[in-house]
Amino acid sequence: MSQEQPNNPLHGITLEQVVTRLERRYGWAYLAANININCFKSNPSVKSSLKFLRRTLWAREKVEALYIAAFRDEKPVKPASVNQVPVKKASVKEAPAAEASQKSNPWTSGQLKNSQ
Repeated sequence: MSQEQPNNPLHGITLEQVVTRLERRYGWAYLAANININCFKSNPSVKSSLKFLRRTLWAREKVEALYIAAFRDEKPVKPASVNQVPVKKASVKEAPAAEASQKSNPWTSGQLKNSQ
């Protein structure tokens, strides 16, 4: 049953994720205006929307079509590997700190021991 579906833009995305992302991007008022269903109009919530959309195929198809149109240009986010450490790029502000680290440190150079 777990077949690859490379051409399905909704593969691996739950209906809850679809509704949540659409609500964050557009809000309930926009969704109610563009998709004429009561779960977006009257006391909207993710839970009530999921309950309705799971039972009503035509409404679910409209919501999924809006999701695909809204997020088609976004590339899927790949989670970072656990062992992968992000590389920090040096900025202009860090240049003086780099110069300071090149100066001799009295704690590590032995100068502090000699001064006692």
